[in-house]
Amino acid sequence: AGRPQGVFVIERMLDLGARELGIDRLEIRRRNFLPPDVFPYDNEIIDQAFVPLVYDSGNYRATLDQAADRIGYERFIREEQPLLRAEGKHVGIGIVSFVETTGVGPYEGARVTVEASGKVSVATGVGTQGQGHFTSFAQIVADQLGVSPRNVRVVTGDTSEFHWGTGTFACRGAVVAGNAVNAAAASVRKKVLAHASKVLETPEEELELVDGLVRVADLPDQAISLGELAAMANPLRGAVEPGTEPGLEATDYFGPHYGAVANGAHALILEVDPETMMIEIKRYVTVEDCGTILNPLIVDGQIHGGVALGIANSYYEQLIYDENGQLLNASFADYLIPTATEIPRVEIGHENTPTPLN
Repeated sequence: AGRPQGVFVIERMLDLGARELGIDRLEIRRRNFLPPDVFPYDNEIIDQAFVPLVYDSGNYRATLDQAADRIGYERFIREEQPLLRAEGKHVGIGIVSFVETTGVGPYEGARVTVEASGKVSVATGVGTQGQGHFTSFAQIVADQLGVSPRNVRVVTGDTSEFHWGTGTFACRGAVVAGNAVNAAAASVRKKVLAHASKVLETPEEELELVDGLVRVADLPDQAISLGELAAMANPLRGAVEPGTEPGLEATDYFGPHYGAVANGAHALILEVDPETMMIEIKRYVTVEDCGTILNPLIVDGQIHGGVALGIANSYYEQLIYDENGQLLNASFADYLIPTATEIPRVEIGHENTPTPLN
């Protein structure tokens, strides 16, 4: 979408500037980072969403320093590289930083419902294309309502289930739709506690939600299931208390004032064969700061995929045309896509700079 190309130009300029000034490549980056105490930082330009570009939070130096430590930057520069160069090997190290605006508006919404079966259903308008939204949204609801994620049914992007939505783009699903899901689930939790307080004749603050039950914290035998409570919250006879709503259901929306900015640093040690110009990536380290991680397996999986795509884009993939504009490598027999033998093991580290926005 343009960010990799922009980052490439910025980071090459920093490398060239460090060489011209005779300072270390890490040092020139550290000097130019925004420090943590300046956030929120207004860049005083209008971003792609036609709103001011404001960085909400960040600790860029911590991310870069962790990446440098993990790959052994100082030791490589001082000890390992000179020995390898003396052996005639063309081995170098690269390290770059980036920021990425995520969680952009305008909004997403969600509806959370506890059913009489004890299962919980979630509907949200955001679309999904394999990012693990079903798992992450189920986890958010499960945390709020004290149920297993397996008992949470999630529907996304279906207008027959939920009318309003903006879409999945710009790394916004977990942040925007996730916060809407969390808000709706929190509202349902309040209803659950209010109903259970009356049924169990116990103050709300003395109740806990565990394993699909609402129970008295000090007397776990005194409990009622969420399913029973949902049925009781939908009376078929009698009057409904004024100011209340039937059922254990809530709909809520989340619309951020501006995006939540993630950052990261990538470092690799690379050897180039001067005769064939083939490359071998000896080590690849990445450190990401996406704030609170909802599901480590999903996050690391997305990082693996991003690194693989980046390596492919940088070193392997190219569309070749002849003088008449005819595409010459239109099949995967001729268009280079790296396989597991070309993609190295990716070593991943994390920082956690919470956003003040959500």
